[in-house]
Amino acid sequence: MVVRGIRGATTVALDDEKEILQATSDLLLQIVEDNHVVPEDICSVFVTTTEDLTAAFPAKAIRQMEGWELVPLMCSLEIPVKPSLPRCIRLMVHINTDKSQKEIRHVYLNEARVLRPDIAG
Repeated sequence: MVVRGIRGATTVALDDEKEILQATSDLLLQIVEDNHVVPEDICSVFVTTTEDLTAAFPAKAIRQMEGWELVPLMCSLEIPVKPSLPRCIRLMVHINTDKSQKEIRHVYLNEARVLRPDIAG
């Protein structure tokens, strides 16, 4: 078994707590579904936001999800390189798995699809 990283990103229309929390939950649930993982498989989740999102900590959404109470979470500010995608939430989910790199499914939702059009579907 090895540790693999699963990348994900999404955007919100407004700097609004409910919108940030919902978008974060939606993104994580999609990552979990696409990669067939459960919280027990998760080593940690690293969360970043762009500097224009200040209404909520996205990790709050994850902490409120059933079964995710013990998963280590860390939030940080994304490097503000211009021009970067505004109102963006990114996740790096570290999992214990037997899957190869090619089997990992990264998830990009909403406007974040422009970040990785090669794998965003």
